[in-house]
Amino acid sequence: MTRFFHLILISLLFVSCGDKSVKEYRVEVVEKYPHDTESYTQGLFFSDGQLYESTGIKGKSTFRKVDLMTGEAQRRLDFDKKYFVEGSVMFDGNLYVLTWESRIAFVYDAETLEYKSSWKYPREGWGLTTDGKSLIASDGSATLYFMDKDFALQRRLIVKHEDRPVRWLNELEYIDGKIWANVYMTDEIVIINPKDGRVEGVIDCRGLLPNHLRTPMTDVLNGIAYDAGSGKIYLTGKNWPELYEVRLVEK
Repeated sequence: MTRFFHLILISLLFVSCGDKSVKEYRVEVVEKYPHDTESYTQGLFFSDGQLYESTGIKGKSTFRKVDLMTGEAQRRLDFDKKYFVEGSVMFDGNLYVLTWESRIAFVYDAETLEYKSSWKYPREGWGLTTDGKSLIASDGSATLYFMDKDFALQRRLIVKHEDRPVRWLNELEYIDGKIWANVYMTDEIVIINPKDGRVEGVIDCRGLLPNHLRTPMTDVLNGIAYDAGSGKIYLTGKNWPELYEVRLVEK
């Protein structure tokens, strides 16, 4: 089975959503903000009310402190062209940044963004978030990895929807005790119970970016940020021109 058709089957599985205990949602746009179309979004999060973003592509990978109102970078870290930067998060006084196939993780001071260390990472880096106790990472499979601040593995969590593994888990965000995950190459976000890995909700984001704003450079949905102070949720995608504050509407 090709990757393309496998991803279509994943999407169809979510749309059918035969398990009535799994809630189905659509998104409603509350507000729109500018987003840099050069940002191949890999990680998106708030820390103390400030928006941060990590972006990929070798030769273009960055980490940015972003002005929400303008989409412009207030501070920017550029990475060597050999690195394809992925997920990022603040945890325990540090900024953690993953890379994809290089299997290197970078650690910076959370306040100053000054470099502290590099670590060998045992798997591909994809998404990264935290529950305040552990780092939580994805690697494109159906498994989420809980780690301590030194990347020591604490436990693995297999994510399942109706007893079927949900593969291609990508960008992550921890919201109100649940893990939200983009499913790569689809317009769905899954809401995961961090205790047992069960998908409790599926968010249909089709149409979030209007067709008239799409260009040949526009890529997939990828970017979930939760501002704990305001309770607001923001979504965007790779090279999208806009970032959206959204609310969920149950179908």
